[in-house]
Amino acid sequence: MSVRRLAEDQFQPAAFAFNDENAAWADKTIQKYPAGRQQSAVIPLLMRAQEQDGWVTRAAIEKIADMLDMAYIRVLEVATFYTQFQLGPVGTRAHIQVCGTTPCMLRGSEGLMSVCKSKIHNHPFERNAEGTLSWEEVECLGACVNAPMVMIGKDTYEDLTPARLEEIIDTFQAGNGASITPGPQIDRHFSSPEGGPTSLTDEEPKKKVSAKKVVADAATATVDAAPVPPSEAARAKSTDAETNAALKTPVTAPKAAAKNAKAVEEQPGVAAPAPATAKPALTDKNRPAGIERPAAPDDLKLISGVGPKIEGTLHELGIFTFAQVAGWKKAEREWVDGYLNFKGRIERDDWVKQAKALAKGGEAEYIKVFGKKPR
Repeated sequence: MSVRRLAEDQFQPAAFAFNDENAAWADKTIQKYPAGRQQSAVIPLLMRAQEQDGWVTRAAIEKIADMLDMAYIRVLEVATFYTQFQLGPVGTRAHIQVCGTTPCMLRGSEGLMSVCKSKIHNHPFERNAEGTLSWEEVECLGACVNAPMVMIGKDTYEDLTPARLEEIIDTFQAGNGASITPGPQIDRHFSSPEGGPTSLTDEEPKKKVSAKKVVADAATATVDAAPVPPSEAARAKSTDAETNAALKTPVTAPKAAAKNAKAVEEQPGVAAPAPATAKPALTDKNRPAGIERPAAPDDLKLISGVGPKIEGTLHELGIFTFAQVAGWKKAEREWVDGYLNFKGRIERDDWVKQAKALAKGGEAEYIKVFGKKPR
């Protein structure tokens, strides 16, 4: 465990005071905490003092202790415990924190430290001759996927090379640090893979095929390879039902289903399959009334259970507003549930109650009713 002490007296200022803006901020921050718990503001106040002066001085510790009615030693304990607080003077234009934890070390952080030693000072926490730059090695800064990286102030600079870090240091030394865009320093969007995304692209993903399916496909291929009698050659295959409307409800379907069910019943210990539920007809009297698409339809996806695909289906049915869903009667709900093949999901998710809240007052009313944001 490292020993952290305040800077020598020769560096310590005689007094500390927040400037007007920070003083107002500090008072507002202290008021956020309940009576008797104002001391909880010690960390944000110390951090604001460091942002103002560049480091945490003894005078700042004592001033904050007085503001929070704390013993000096208590605030000193906090300041010396957290390594985010600088206890001595650092570079006035940039203090560079180089991550030296395993992922960054494996990706070249030692090279970054060599740059800091050559361009700033051979030892950490020591400033350059002008007093404008300093550096230190720190533990994980939380952007391991973009290693190696450094932090300057509140910003991180990732995917670094020694050459790029030299450019960044020179820019801060010239007083133009604000011109550098934080984050990855290569052609990468935040933490996405180098070279672009490799998943969730527009390409159709390759589906994994189980060994069981491979065996079944092999058996099917064997059957398909057998000679087909002339009487069967012109018969439509079962897969044609997906594209041939005439085959979706064949006249022989009820007879075939009854025959299959009887065959199953004759087999001991085998339960008959449940009959398929027919999709309700669009001309059914219980179908909810639709409307013309309004100029600004409601975002039906705010209703829990409605995704983009379901919203598109509802639009096809002429359902565009929360008010429409809120007014559905039981028969209408059952029709939509059957049409979407939801098996009671509309009742379980209580679409009507959700829609009533959204129609009445949007997200605010939804939060009031359900205690959470929609979706």
